[in-house]
Amino acid sequence: MRFLGHVVRFIVAAIVLMIVGFIVPQFTVGGFWSALFLALVIAAIGWIIEGIFGKRITPFGRGIVGFLASAAVIWIAQFIVGDVTVTWLGAILAALVIGIIDLFIPVSTPYDAGRRERA
Repeated sequence: MRFLGHVVRFIVAAIVLMIVGFIVPQFTVGGFWSALFLALVIAAIGWIIEGIFGKRITPFGRGIVGFLASAAVIWIAQFIVGDVTVTWLGAILAALVIGIIDLFIPVSTPYDAGRRERA
């Protein structure tokens, strides 16, 4: 059941990224598969950053540092995923919209989920 939970979380994240692409100027996602791959890449980069630097500097952390890390991860992910175009302003606005959506649909971080599974 945990695997299905991860699949659902990434599908929801892909839908959120598509909505953000529709709302935010200077942030475009080509389609569902690009959005799903973008969600996977963002989660992977966030997990790596969280493992190295800790929770305070991750895209999933709270505060201005987490917000800026989230914008940087979104901007970097465009170079890995095809059919995604993001400017710095688009990444900042996307991080803001995703943060607002996260207030209403909270999701645990991939790093926390992995730690809970090992415990």
